[in-house]
Amino acid sequence: MPAPTKKRELDLSEFPPGTITEYTTLVCLACIFDIFTKQLGLAPRTAFSEVKRHTPTIEELTSRSATRPYFDSEEKSPHCPYCGSAKRWLARFDTFCIEGGKTTGAARRALLKKLPKADDQFLVIEKKSDSRAVFFEWLDTLRGNVDLDDESWLKDATRMYLERREPKTNWDEVFDALHAVRRSSRLTEGWEREGSRLFLAPSLYSEAVLIQYLVSRSHAHGGMTIEGRLTLMDLIRRLRYSGYLDQIGITEREPGEVFEKLIDHLASTHAWSNVSAASVPGPPRGQPAWGGGSDRVAAKKKATKRKAAKKVAKKSAQTRKDKVAPPELEVIITEPVKLHYLIDRRDFLEKVKTVYASYAA
Repeated sequence: MPAPTKKRELDLSEFPPGTITEYTTLVCLACIFDIFTKQLGLAPRTAFSEVKRHTPTIEELTSRSATRPYFDSEEKSPHCPYCGSAKRWLARFDTFCIEGGKTTGAARRALLKKLPKADDQFLVIEKKSDSRAVFFEWLDTLRGNVDLDDESWLKDATRMYLERREPKTNWDEVFDALHAVRRSSRLTEGWEREGSRLFLAPSLYSEAVLIQYLVSRSHAHGGMTIEGRLTLMDLIRRLRYSGYLDQIGITEREPGEVFEKLIDHLASTHAWSNVSAASVPGPPRGQPAWGGGSDRVAAKKKATKRKAAKKVAKKSAQTRKDKVAPPELEVIITEPVKLHYLIDRRDFLEKVKTVYASYAA
């Protein structure tokens, strides 16, 4: 389960916001030692050696549904749900999932150099993933950190998305005493704050609304956004009317296909929002922008061929000027992402020694 808010024992301040997901998982050492000593018949010392070397799998540490001997609990003094053992028999694993990439590479290497190497107190396990899976994991974490019954979550979700999008900006300062987020009719990109209101460029505002919809769409009757509660059809209609779909090259009409393209756009590491009409190449030299003109030229008599060619060229240039082709959405290939799982075993190792002492006695 995502780790509850607590005082961090590791300094993660150098990592961009939204690039680390924290998990806390509890394990019952009484259950483990009983298996080794009672069921397998091992001596306490042998059981201690085996348990000490144990490291859970990534799935066991991060799964929504923990299985015995692992479990999740937010209680201050938890008990094992399987055997009822008290807190002193329970050990904690803290796991930090760090997204690989240029934005986290230097901070990750610096952090690993500072960690103690003795007794495998910290382990790093790497796992291959992709940008789409990482995006949904981030959404899931965001959903778990907001209260959907409190309207302030809309502003919090917007801030978390902007933090991930522009990690170098001090968003805590930007959102301090902020009362509203609005769409700007003046900005073409970026954002600006005026008084207690934050104005976002149309494309950025559309993405913030889309994130809010994705976070809350399973909450009740559609998704709640700063535009009100929206169904999928409402959302797509607004994004199309605002020009956002045209800007990122989505021409599909079927809602399901549009929705999938939107997810791919947000999850992809490509800067789709930077696609503009100016970047669309024009037709080959001497060819009309939309075709059809060359047939009329061929039909002219030889005596008027040069004059007709000039007219077609002039008309073709005017067509390119007035009707710039919309950006074509390239085939999105999900970007590979390497995840680095940093497992903190310190509490586990300390509790194993204590439990072994009880069994040995």
